[in-house]
Amino acid sequence: MPSRPDHADATVMRRGLLFATAALTPALLLAPTDGTASAATRRGPPVSSAAVAAQAWLTQSAAFVPGTSCPVFPADNVWHADVSRLKVSPYSAQWLSHMGVTTRKLHADFGPSFGAQPVPYGIPVTIVNGAPRVPVTFDYADESDPGPYPLSTSTKIEGGSTASGDRHAIVVDAATCTLFETYDTRLTNGKWTAGSGAIWSLRSDALRPYGWTSADAAGLAILPGLLTYDEVARGVVNHAIRFTTNVTDTTFVWPARHSAGSVSNRAYPPMGARFRLKASFSIAGYSREAQIVLTAMKKYGLILADNGSPWYFQGTSDTRWTDAIVSQLGKVPASAFEAVDTAPLIISNSSGAARPA
Repeated sequence: MPSRPDHADATVMRRGLLFATAALTPALLLAPTDGTASAATRRGPPVSSAAVAAQAWLTQSAAFVPGTSCPVFPADNVWHADVSRLKVSPYSAQWLSHMGVTTRKLHADFGPSFGAQPVPYGIPVTIVNGAPRVPVTFDYADESDPGPYPLSTSTKIEGGSTASGDRHAIVVDAATCTLFETYDTRLTNGKWTAGSGAIWSLRSDALRPYGWTSADAAGLAILPGLLTYDEVARGVVNHAIRFTTNVTDTTFVWPARHSAGSVSNRAYPPMGARFRLKASFSIAGYSREAQIVLTAMKKYGLILADNGSPWYFQGTSDTRWTDAIVSQLGKVPASAFEAVDTAPLIISNSSGAARPA
């Protein structure tokens, strides 16, 4: 039976250090911030082959939230950025050395729970359509969007209604393509409370205010980084995947907006760091489903978004995930990854829009 460690320690770390001092890492974040449009957004002759390629990149089909006509952020969003041609980060070896690279393997933090909890492992997504919204009281109100939020007794909570752990709630209002995410979500005596919360327009590249958390330690949205069964079944995963590690630096890098690190040491990875499965890693012999995921990890990579067990990557809570898929992905060693320098993708440090690499 696959085992899942108790995430209580990671939860304590995240909450206890939620307001750790966050600072940009200059070597990775210094980039033009004038918001200048990339070649992909310009029009008019002459049109170079590079511009044509860039336009094709921008207009590629972004994933849609299942059951809605809402994109999971625009096609030019950093979550959809191809990182396969980016240079390896100068910090790659140091970061990996503090992430259990010699012993760890990937771990799918989703799939069958085998009775350990009432719902499958993973983070569920609730779809509503113009549902009523209610007030939510936040522990960290000064960095949370005040709402109200479309929460109800029908809202799915990570781990189930009685779960411990992070208790994320992710709700998409299909009527407005608005994403609502909360952390440590609870309904007590008819009142909703949460540790923190964030509201996003799924049609916008806007990031959180600088230094703000979200429902995730990195201040990022959770939804775009979740692996879904639907996209694997469809045969195309076109986004980076959210993952965790246990010890992080007190800095953060674009597109992250916040840190929850426990060490002030750049040899440790910061929130927002992006990792890519090496092109040389052979995926021959893996199942079709695993190859689809691993291909995405080579093209779009992983984004470090929270503190937790090293190399745990997240997907949706879905009864259709099988232990066979989870087990296949668990064979990939951490040593098969490398950190990449995402500075060339930055158009503006305050926007999630990314240049084609």
